[in-house]
Amino acid sequence: MIRHIARWTLASGLSAMGVLHFTQTKGFRGLIPSWATKATGLDEEGVVIASGAVELALAASLVALPRERRRVGWATAAFFVAVFPGNVQQWRRRWTAPGLDTDTKRFVRLFFQPILIAWALWSTSPSPTANPRRR
Repeated sequence: MIRHIARWTLASGLSAMGVLHFTQTKGFRGLIPSWATKATGLDEEGVVIASGAVELALAASLVALPRERRRVGWATAAFFVAVFPGNVQQWRRRWTAPGLDTDTKRFVRLFFQPILIAWALWSTSPSPTANPRRR
């Protein structure tokens, strides 16, 4: 039950951030490393919107695809790894974004990223007491 709540909470957070990526694109542009625009062929706003779309897709998948839960967990963890360079860049550039308006908040966020990765993996892994046929 706790994993279920954790997964839904993670999905809620991803949904909220995904929506913010669509409604406050300007606040997220400074997080986009130059290599990301070169690798994707998108401008900064395009990368922001694309990452918001990925967040919304992952959020929906976390709750709507129970048979793919492990894969979605790994995909979510991989997404958190992929956006980490943007978090570092935001801290180094001192770029303000929604909820991250001080150097301390931006720095603390860097340490929260491994927690998000672990959360994604743990909340989508089978419970030790789960029915083996439902895993």
